[in-house]
Amino acid sequence: MPNISLNLDTEALAQHYEQISVDRQFKAGKVLLDALALQPGKKLLDVGAGTGLLAEYAAGIVGPEGSVIGIDPLPLRIQLAKRKTARNLSFEVGEAGDLQRFAEESFDFVYLNAVFHWIVDKPKSLSEIFRVLKPGGRLGITTGSKDHPNLLQTIKAKLLSREPYASHPEGLNGISGRVNAAELELLLTQAGFIAERIDVRPKVHFQPNPAAAIAFSQASSFGNLLGHLPVALQASARAEIERELEALQTEEGIRFETARLVAIAVKP
Repeated sequence: MPNISLNLDTEALAQHYEQISVDRQFKAGKVLLDALALQPGKKLLDVGAGTGLLAEYAAGIVGPEGSVIGIDPLPLRIQLAKRKTARNLSFEVGEAGDLQRFAEESFDFVYLNAVFHWIVDKPKSLSEIFRVLKPGGRLGITTGSKDHPNLLQTIKAKLLSREPYASHPEGLNGISGRVNAAELELLLTQAGFIAERIDVRPKVHFQPNPAAAIAFSQASSFGNLLGHLPVALQASARAEIERELEALQTEEGIRFETARLVAIAVKP
């Protein structure tokens, strides 16, 4: 199981995520919402809404007759999200595995953008999402592919396999519980969904330097990049990762190749 802490986030990390996610997670989320084919007047639930950029965009699509509720377990990010004040938009602290505050068949659409890999109990969360969706309701997921780890993940895994870091294990699968396309389809089917499509979409991006790459990962993981290590070891681990990345620096920056899963499923 992944070893994830929700207590490592800071105001600085949350604000940095708000800035950097515009060019990455937000863009991926817009592609997801396009695949979901949102309609005016519909009710949406954004699970793992972060600072609310995508929820605000979705609220504009469903219009004043529709509504969007965003939930996230990180209070500091929900604080930033609540600064977005569209009348059909609201945010609450909450987790995917506990949607009891919402009645059965409350939503036309539920989506999880760049968050599914952070969910520890995926079957329970999908069961909850199935319950709150209306019959015919649609679920959209974007998440990193387990079969395509990125450069930083590879370097980090190699580093943490050595002492003194190996004496402080992250967890069986590291901090994020990624799945591949086949595993995602099975999870959806077992929860009762019909998987309409699961696309594996390769992606390439560049980080300008090692510090930027680490800062992006730290903000996206709400402080969990090296958070499992004792404080005395975190600085040395970061320095070693920076040295590995520095060796790969080019004029364009540091190249990251990975792939994203984009899934659309329907509740019968």
